[in-house]
Amino acid sequence: MTPAWPSELAMHECAKHAIANYFSSGQIVGLGSGSTMAAFVGQLTELPLKSSIRFITTSLQIEIEAEKAGLEITDVSKSKVVDIVFDGADQIDSNYNMIKGGGGALLNEKLLISAANKVVILADFTKYVERFTRSIPIEIHKSGRSIIQNKLEKLGGRAELRVSRNGYPYFTENGNLILDTLFSFIEDPIQMEVELKHIPGIFEVGLFSRGDVYYKIKKDGSFEVIQPGKG
Repeated sequence: MTPAWPSELAMHECAKHAIANYFSSGQIVGLGSGSTMAAFVGQLTELPLKSSIRFITTSLQIEIEAEKAGLEITDVSKSKVVDIVFDGADQIDSNYNMIKGGGGALLNEKLLISAANKVVILADFTKYVERFTRSIPIEIHKSGRSIIQNKLEKLGGRAELRVSRNGYPYFTENGNLILDTLFSFIEDPIQMEVELKHIPGIFEVGLFSRGDVYYKIKKDGSFEVIQPGKG
């Protein structure tokens, strides 16, 4: 049977490197969502000094994984500053802008990243692209669905309401809808985020421009650590 990606061995090595370089006693650590983060959190069972480190999760999925790993969870409302955030990404372009929110936790992830002193992104090599090729998750108020969808289409986007496996509308843990919106070309992701968030009823946009350190997990299970702007 082919192992799920990222492989357990690859994530074990990433976690070992992250523990040695980015964890210390007394920290407040944020954890993003998605399959890569679930694999990463599962490797923190033997984290040294973990009893002194508090974790903030962005979804019930990761909260459950953190509980399994024996991590101490705290509430985001109790923390004004987060020492470091670990998260995944759906796509990362050549300028290290990201699309996130495939798992539906983009609002919570954006909030946590905004409070972080350092942001570490873990993603396999398939997520690294020259230009974005996938849709952007956009979290919206349910009452504005048709109005917002129309405005997105006028901006050149093809917006589709996210639905769950049973065909019903997908609701985020914050009780909002998601419009997965595909644009044929995004010249400036940062400016696009600003423009989209000016539309009333849009709570958050799955365009992210901040990562301080990137782990690129390669096909052979090894990884590369990238710090944009540093030699």
